[in-house]
Amino acid sequence: MATIAESSTIRWEEDTDRVVTLVLDDPDQSVNTMNAAFIDSLDATVDRLEARRDTLRGVVLTSAKKSFFAGGDLRDLIAVTPATAGNSFEAGMRVKRALRRLETLGLPVVAAINGAALGGGYEITLACHHRIVLDRPTARVGLPEVTLGLLPGGGGVVRTVRMFGVVDALRKVLLEGTQYGPARALEAGLVDEIAEDRTELLARARAFVHAHPKSAQHWDQPGYRIPGGTPAHPELAAHLPALPALLNAKTGGAPCPAPRNILAAAVESTQVDIDTAFVVEARHLTDLLTGQITKNMIQAFFFDLQAVDSGAGRPREVPARTVTRAAVLGGGMMGAGTAYACAKAGIDVVLKDVSAEAAERGKAYAAGLLEKAVARGRTTEEQRDALLGRIVPTDDARDLAGCDAVIEAVFEDPALKHRVFQEAEPAVAPDALLCSNTSTLPITMLAEGVRRPEDFIGLHFFSPVDRMRLVEVVKGRETGDEALARAFDLVRQIGKTPIVVTDSRGFFTSRVIGHFMNEGVAMVGEGIDPATVEQAAAQAGYPARVLALMDELTLTLPRRIREETRRATEEAGGVWRPHPADAVVDRMTGEFGRAGRAAGAGFYDYSGGRRTGLWPGLREHFTDPGLPAADLGELMERMLFVEALDAVRCLEEEVLVSVADANVGYLLGIGFPAWTGGVLQYVNGYPDGLPGFVARARELADLHGERFTPPELLLRKAERGETFTDV
Repeated sequence: MATIAESSTIRWEEDTDRVVTLVLDDPDQSVNTMNAAFIDSLDATVDRLEARRDTLRGVVLTSAKKSFFAGGDLRDLIAVTPATAGNSFEAGMRVKRALRRLETLGLPVVAAINGAALGGGYEITLACHHRIVLDRPTARVGLPEVTLGLLPGGGGVVRTVRMFGVVDALRKVLLEGTQYGPARALEAGLVDEIAEDRTELLARARAFVHAHPKSAQHWDQPGYRIPGGTPAHPELAAHLPALPALLNAKTGGAPCPAPRNILAAAVESTQVDIDTAFVVEARHLTDLLTGQITKNMIQAFFFDLQAVDSGAGRPREVPARTVTRAAVLGGGMMGAGTAYACAKAGIDVVLKDVSAEAAERGKAYAAGLLEKAVARGRTTEEQRDALLGRIVPTDDARDLAGCDAVIEAVFEDPALKHRVFQEAEPAVAPDALLCSNTSTLPITMLAEGVRRPEDFIGLHFFSPVDRMRLVEVVKGRETGDEALARAFDLVRQIGKTPIVVTDSRGFFTSRVIGHFMNEGVAMVGEGIDPATVEQAAAQAGYPARVLALMDELTLTLPRRIREETRRATEEAGGVWRPHPADAVVDRMTGEFGRAGRAAGAGFYDYSGGRRTGLWPGLREHFTDPGLPAADLGELMERMLFVEALDAVRCLEEEVLVSVADANVGYLLGIGFPAWTGGVLQYVNGYPDGLPGFVARARELADLHGERFTPPELLLRKAERGETFTDV
């Protein structure tokens, strides 16, 4: 195959039987993106195809990169302002017009998807008449724009609605942002074929071209009707009343404009011709791009997450190392989940507990997860057996020989943790990394129980470990750079996202979420109806309502943490200041004997372990019926502000070492509302920026107490016109 001509990002390769292969290959980037150079290349390439349509047999699109196409350039999208919105709108329309010309050439156009085709990448393939994907784990397709506060702006809404119908397009592709692997993509109809290797991929693509000399999209053929109809048809009209519920299930009432714009674009696009539908889609995207919420989400879920995953918090001078054999101490839910995560990453695991039976139960947890995966077609029986074979349960410390990393996951008791390390340390490799999974206990104190404190570090996993992506890497006072780098590498090796924090009571995530829960409980103590408190948390966008979350963690835990913190504060010469929530928790646990879900009674009533509703006694004993109706907006801001302010204090006290860690850590670990972009991006994006946030914090401090007083770091940055950033 000889190269006849090249454009800047699309290479034209034409063979002797007049099939053109368009190779996406941006020379200036490691991935292909929908930047200005690509848009120019696409226009020029389609011009050439149209000029040659009578002499060509068909077109194959593929990529020279490991991925197929990465989508829109988010650096361009996050920079859009109302003043530049027109330029952004026109750039999007240029792409749509070019792709429309491509799909109406009258020639077969095939997408040979050799890697990830997400967002704009999948939209390019939607303008093809046939899609073939390479069977490899990294080859994923879908439209995940909603997870960044966006909607597909390259024709993705319009075309998926015409492929699947409004309801199925929303559920399968648009509102969830699902990324499909090859098998699931074929089953769901997002692709048409799977190829085993690149040679077969291109051969299948060329075979389709030869077998279908005249190709057109379904929606361009005579008599075509959108599956399920338009809003004017009874079939779709019957489903329309359910769409708001579908939307509410996605947003929970939070200020998330992307799902709403996607829903509007999907429904509206069915009522006009396809070219007008592209304009409708573009206008809804432009509306999102000029808003602050989309900028928040792009910053957090792309740029901040990219900074964290790329190793911004890792000591650069330490060579990378991988773990080959890990000792997991403790076969409970956390230890079992950690063992599964390590084994899934290909690490041999020795899972130790006090008895062989307890260790076997820990391995059984992994077996249960894998049985579900096999049943759902997400793994094979052979892969299941291989993974389970990497987990060796034991009650004998001698079996830990040769382990180059230790992850302790026993009960939160310092004496117990010291004891298991004293047993394990002599048995493992002499330079083994020593890690403790703890959510609140000081790492410096726990390091007193090991011989090599410089190799000791905290790894705070979140439950359930198999689903939660975040790990807090906690540096103790004596933790060395090599241990920090090795811990960071281990977390990345098992497919998790590490954020780095320094040793402090509660570290970052556990400390800050305590303020959220206390604020909600304090509202109950003020006489506000508990249902209103829960509704405020839901409408703010928290995945768990505040009183329900308090029940899950048990009311005795914050009480114990409070007493430990009070004692430590007073021993250090500080002044302990009680929180308004304390009296409510004390009455709930003492006077009413309600300690949370595990006890079968808390802020909620339970039956068979399931919540049945808020405990009626809350209204009887706490709610003030004489209060005016609560301002939901103020309740929401109280929850958001109290966490954001303490995150600023964590940065000020150097508990946090980066802004990206703060935003990503709190979004992935605790569930700060996604639309905010994280605790510090919420401050950046508040109306009028940091000065506006400071002014509102002072108002809340006057109304509700000094916990809303702006920290000095925030005041300094506001005065200087700065934002919270690592750049």
